[in-house]
Amino acid sequence: MNAVAPLPTGESAAFDRPLSIAVLAMGGQGGGVLTDWIVAAAEHAGWVAQSTSVPGVAQRTGATIYYVEMLPPRGGRHPVLSLMPTPGDVDVVAAAEFMEAGRAMLRGLVTPDRTTLIASTHRSLAVSEKEKPGDGIAASGPVYEASDFAARQSIQFDMQALAERNGSVISAVMFGALAGSGVLPFSRETYEAAIREGGKGVEPSLRAFAAGFDRAARPPEPVPVLEAEALPPPVPTSVGVPQLDALLARVHGEFPTSVRPMVFAGVKRLTDYQDVAYAGEYLDRLRGLLALDSAHGGEAAGYAFTDAAAKYLAVAMAYDDVIRVADLKTRASRFARIDQEVGKRDGQLLYMTEFMHPRMEEVIGTMPKGLGLWLEGQPRLVRLLDRVVNRGRRVKTGHVSWFLSLNLVAALRPARRRLLRHLREGAHIANWLALAERIVAQDYALAVEVLACRRLVKGYSDTHARGESKFDRVLAAAPGLVGKPDGAGWLRRLRTAALADEQGEALEGALKTLEGAFEA
Repeated sequence: MNAVAPLPTGESAAFDRPLSIAVLAMGGQGGGVLTDWIVAAAEHAGWVAQSTSVPGVAQRTGATIYYVEMLPPRGGRHPVLSLMPTPGDVDVVAAAEFMEAGRAMLRGLVTPDRTTLIASTHRSLAVSEKEKPGDGIAASGPVYEASDFAARQSIQFDMQALAERNGSVISAVMFGALAGSGVLPFSRETYEAAIREGGKGVEPSLRAFAAGFDRAARPPEPVPVLEAEALPPPVPTSVGVPQLDALLARVHGEFPTSVRPMVFAGVKRLTDYQDVAYAGEYLDRLRGLLALDSAHGGEAAGYAFTDAAAKYLAVAMAYDDVIRVADLKTRASRFARIDQEVGKRDGQLLYMTEFMHPRMEEVIGTMPKGLGLWLEGQPRLVRLLDRVVNRGRRVKTGHVSWFLSLNLVAALRPARRRLLRHLREGAHIANWLALAERIVAQDYALAVEVLACRRLVKGYSDTHARGESKFDRVLAAAPGLVGKPDGAGWLRRLRTAALADEQGEALEGALKTLEGAFEA
């Protein structure tokens, strides 16, 4: 170890108890490396340091807690240091994801009289957030607000973005933020020496460290507040492709200004999903709905019915099927995006393993209408074939055989409109629109909510089946709400309940509440 300059007079006396640091990080964020750097910096300064860790659970249900205690030596005696952080007794909490900072506050690790909170404001969604059928993302605002009074000092910024810009990982930026906070009595050179001793990725780590150091040393910025929803960008009049320009001319010529951005988004989605002709079919259907909207006071309502139809009809027509899944998984843009997300460097190889679990229903859906209907009429044969098909598969898209297999499935896109799945989706869409069209003449707001219920249907395979079942149950209540007080509000509450959980328990309760309310 290099020679260490003696501590300034009185500095040892100022540390009559260990300094404690808790690092909360997930797999791949370099929490262990950060902990090693902290220990190395302390030992470089002549301190005694000890680190421990308690592993978290995989797949983002909990972060690993790394814990460091350090103390200057006292008369040659080695101190006894703790193995775990104690609530109310932590000097620094460093969280590599924003909600982990919130968890640290809930655990009592962050206190206003002692703790410096260093947290990255980016989000890595937890399983509990991803598994909800609707928007299950936890709000970041309460964590921002709590950190104002929960911590003695708070340093918060997007450390992940800063790491990516400097070609490193978030642990290097967090180390820089720790150094820049001034909590530990070590020089910047001491921290940098710890990184150099690691010997791997030194230059990118030093760049990210410097960026984190400089950012932490700035005066604190105001807490971000939610701004009003930004206005959508203007719809272009031309993209230089005659077929697409013809669609744009229809968007501008046939639809009111207020709904054009949503119509344009639908056209883009369906052109990418199928082709220009399919997007033209979308505009044809939408034009009929606009005429109905205008006939029933749509202009006074800002054409809310047409706007909702533009959004959810595009979603419905771009249903997820095995062709779409295969297409998305084999696109060059997807491979490029994932390379960037994981920070793949030139000369490195990245292999992805996809988990797929097709059912016989998906296989039948990719058959021509006649063949698919015939096979559905042979239940014993379907059950026999399902035993072969219905099992999980790990698909390695980096291997030629699997990539070509998926690419072959994606090549069925031109034939999609002749397949059984398209026949079924078309019938379902027609029934949904017919219900909205019947209701709009009697209850405009309720008809808008009927259109919005389409968001319940998503995904494919079992996910699609569950969503469609909820969709059908919610819409079955719509005719009975026509003319009822707050009928639109009731349908909206049913939709919200349907999105609350995968099993549909909240929806069951909401339907019983609705039944009781109108019986009373």
